[in-house]
Amino acid sequence: MDKGERIAKVMARSGLCSRRDAEVWIREGRVKVDGKILESPAFCITPQNRVLVDGKPLPQAENTRVWLYYKPKGLVTTHKDELGRPTIFEALAKDLPRVISVGRLDLNSEGLLLLTNDGELARHLELPSTGWVRRYRVRVHGKVDPHKLQNLEKGLTIEGIRYGSITAVLDRQQGDNAWLSVSLQEGKNRELRRVFEFLGWPVNRLIRTSYGPFQLGTLTPGEVKSVLPKVLKEQLGNYSGKNRSSRH
Repeated sequence: MDKGERIAKVMARSGLCSRRDAEVWIREGRVKVDGKILESPAFCITPQNRVLVDGKPLPQAENTRVWLYYKPKGLVTTHKDELGRPTIFEALAKDLPRVISVGRLDLNSEGLLLLTNDGELARHLELPSTGWVRRYRVRVHGKVDPHKLQNLEKGLTIEGIRYGSITAVLDRQQGDNAWLSVSLQEGKNRELRRVFEFLGWPVNRLIRTSYGPFQLGTLTPGEVKSVLPKVLKEQLGNYSGKNRSSRH
């Protein structure tokens, strides 16, 4: 007997929202299953169930797609900002389907951001267990001590928050500024800015150059590039081969 899948997971895979958003929408009473308002995101559904979100059926899911996006400075990575700041989703071309970002870059950071129409994939790629390394070019203010950079590989604790291993190499010192090449697997909110500020070298530019196997390459600020299905399958294995067209 088919026990089905958790509804929040199905909603995320449809591209309508992230799994986290789906759980919030369910708690807000915006989701119905077979005519009844759903109360728990743990509820499992099968293709035989009829799901309505805000009175509308779930979108017909398409095959998983991923885009590379050069996020410019000055945009926030959220669908709606409570402070009214411009968002990446407002800046994206209107011919893109509804997409979800894989992780975030803060307002003043720039560089590679992955976008996908599959909320479940976004969640999967953000997990530390996925093991994807994120690489950055970071410019800091101050005279950098290479020995302190080496110590970052051991991790450190700042104001009770534990930050994991960071690999950082001094590329060049230019007067009062220095360029670093930095990589890490698990990035907490504003982690690099907080770590280098703690070391006495405030960040004045931060560019993500890669996320796992995907590279920023020659993308320019604001540019979006679709990842070819063949490349996606090579990098994601069986996940990208899933056809997400089950009906609900």
